[in-house]
Amino acid sequence: VGIARALAIDPQILLMDEPFGALDALTRSFLQEEIERIWERKRKTAIMITHSIDEALLLSDRIILMTRGPAAKIDEVLDVPFDRPRSRESVEAHPAYRELKHEMEQHLYRETRAVEESRLS
Repeated sequence: VGIARALAIDPQILLMDEPFGALDALTRSFLQEEIERIWERKRKTAIMITHSIDEALLLSDRIILMTRGPAAKIDEVLDVPFDRPRSRESVEAHPAYRELKHEMEQHLYRETRAVEESRLS
């Protein structure tokens, strides 16, 4: 509902902070596909915050990985090479998918470990 309301005012940029975070897996997947279809029709710029690697890879053209903590900053920028229109199947079948996913998992692991180590010292 919130996304539909935001699109109704026809913004130049759509800002979304964990828009699917509270949803069950099936509803989340359905709405991710719907966002992809809406993007294909409207071609709006969207900035989305997510902690889901698969969601970022499916919906993004560029992924910005941040450091953790109150002084968070941009750590790395990844360009997503998947053609549009996209489907979950086409993304997962792309040769770069596993490498990008692994790189993002390693980033999250490093950042989480750094925060935990700073708490212990």
